[in-house]
Amino acid sequence: MSTVTIHKMTIDDYDGLKALWMTIHGFGIRSIDDSKEGVERFLKRNPGISVVAKDENGRIVGGILCGHDGRRGCLYHVCVAESHRRQGIGKSMVVECMKALKDEHINKVSLIAFTKNDIGNAFWNCIGWTEREDLNYYDFVLNEENITAFNK
Repeated sequence: MSTVTIHKMTIDDYDGLKALWMTIHGFGIRSIDDSKEGVERFLKRNPGISVVAKDENGRIVGGILCGHDGRRGCLYHVCVAESHRRQGIGKSMVVECMKALKDEHINKVSLIAFTKNDIGNAFWNCIGWTEREDLNYYDFVLNEENITAFNK
């Protein structure tokens, strides 16, 4: 088992983070939002609360984009390299994001997990998150050019 440390994400982490995203089966990557410019915009809007996990060689093996609107926090693109799963890295990253959100006086956090994401859904249930069955989730696309491509 390698030594992994959690760090605040910066735009300098983007290339390693995107490389990780590309290895995650079923992961959806948006053409605009998940571009380097899109992630940089997100990090500037939500400074200091997104995280990456790095191994002893500085390689990114986990990441979470974390943000809030002043009322509710949200976790996006939570992932851990397959080679580093089941070592507590995901939970450690979530804890760091939750601490950062609490410091911002955010009292509730949400996330979206695709129903077919069995590994992700098992993870969230295991660490105490509650699946909501009392609401419907709606989207309205403002930019048709922001295409989501799913990794195979």
